[in-house]
Amino acid sequence: MDTLRRNNVTTTGNPDGRTVLLAHGFGCDQNMWRLTVPALADDYRIALFDQVGSGKSDPAAFDERRYASLEGYADDVVEVCTALDLHDAVFVGHSVSAMIGVLAARKAPERIGALVMVGPSPCYLNDGDYRGGFDRADIDELLASLESNYLGWSSAMAPVIMGNADIPELGAELTTSFCATDPAMARVFARTTFLSDSRADLASVKVPTLILESTEDVIAPREVGAYTHAAIPGSTLVTLDATGHCPHLSAPAATNQAISEFLASLR
Repeated sequence: MDTLRRNNVTTTGNPDGRTVLLAHGFGCDQNMWRLTVPALADDYRIALFDQVGSGKSDPAAFDERRYASLEGYADDVVEVCTALDLHDAVFVGHSVSAMIGVLAARKAPERIGALVMVGPSPCYLNDGDYRGGFDRADIDELLASLESNYLGWSSAMAPVIMGNADIPELGAELTTSFCATDPAMARVFARTTFLSDSRADLASVKVPTLILESTEDVIAPREVGAYTHAAIPGSTLVTLDATGHCPHLSAPAATNQAISEFLASLR
């Protein structure tokens, strides 16, 4: 299957600049980066794609076995990088895609030369001294609710995930995005996301890495940002003046500035 069609790959920006590959999180699509693209497009080539099962990706490409693991999504990223003939690209991943980027960089180090992780979480489950934000019972309840009534779950959870109750249109946008995702595919991606544990993979990161966190985030609390920063040698942690799990939408100026400054440091 043609990779570019499978993942609805689009490119824009400066064709002579270093490529920045933007990867969305669960329940979203590449449109979630619309406020980031203009801030980078003058200096960088921008590549965007939809995870299989999301946005305008090819639904025929969905394979429950392949996407029952983050490795399947990481393989897609490597194939997108290969199709675009990328070398030393900067991978910007939001939420679960931050960990997908870690796996992809390990699989194809010649393709990905730096990482930006927006609201990352290597493990959502609390485990001993590690505080991922959720007990196993919380995750089980979340997945059961999602699997029994996906649209109802989306309407209830999307505004909570987005935060910023004073800007209700943001929560409404995320709800719409969630509800536009095929429920059967969303169930697989959700289970893969919330039951994943990528903590052991963080030490494998050998490229410059920027970690962006919000001051308040119900999905990736600040303890997770601190853990991720400590686990990735030489990484940079920036706490944005932002709340909620999607700072690229709720606080685009602060998010874009942090990304731009990091990209400039790589030159």
